[in-house]
Amino acid sequence: MEKTKKLAIMSGKGGVGKTTVAVNLAVALASEGYQVGLLDLDLHGPNVQRMLGVSLPPSEGEKIVPAKYGESLKVFSLAMILQEGAPVIWRGPLKHRAIEQLTKDVDWGEIDYLICDLPPGTGDEALSTFQIIKPDAVIIVSTPQKVAGDDVRRAMNFVKRLNGKILGVVENMSYLVCPKCGERIFLFGKGETEKIAEEFNVPLLARIPMDPEVAVLSDDGKPAVVYKRGTVIEEEFRKIVERVLAL
Repeated sequence: MEKTKKLAIMSGKGGVGKTTVAVNLAVALASEGYQVGLLDLDLHGPNVQRMLGVSLPPSEGEKIVPAKYGESLKVFSLAMILQEGAPVIWRGPLKHRAIEQLTKDVDWGEIDYLICDLPPGTGDEALSTFQIIKPDAVIIVSTPQKVAGDDVRRAMNFVKRLNGKILGVVENMSYLVCPKCGERIFLFGKGETEKIAEEFNVPLLARIPMDPEVAVLSDDGKPAVVYKRGTVIEEEFRKIVERVLAL
């Protein structure tokens, strides 16, 4: 994967829709004709498989053959090889070894982009990803409330400490559009993510609105960029794609 551009999708805290962003970004890149790999490194809460509705094909030889979504997206998640509901009870060294194996033992082939969905926070998996995969850039996902902002600052300082490149911040669940009047309702406040982006001198890549239908689609393995075409949600994801292609 020498020529592959590698991106890590991080968040300071859980529940901000980080995996939703990782999945839809990967699908959007693949729809542009690029060969893309999506690696689920959220070892304790792997959700990528459900959000894409894919499963592993039979493996041949020593390497694991990843699942495919469409013609251009290869996917691997630990959930694909675990018994459903089985917990992952690993300490740091085992996590490090697992990330190493998932990078080397999965047959990614020739891909243009590898999207790595990290768990929330700045723990073992995030550190191992920087040591093993060495991402070219990081996208940090947040929601507008100040509680999320506090953790985003920690995540951004983590990336800076490791001399990583922050491509920008994505504000998820930015607002809700009233179905009756069409006005924007800022359920979690507004302005905090933009303030953080200015503070760290990085772009605010997108403001993705809250849409209850996206949660239903994700549960059914239907990414929003495919099933919500022509909406603001798709437009915002396309903005992120433009920034990624400029890397």
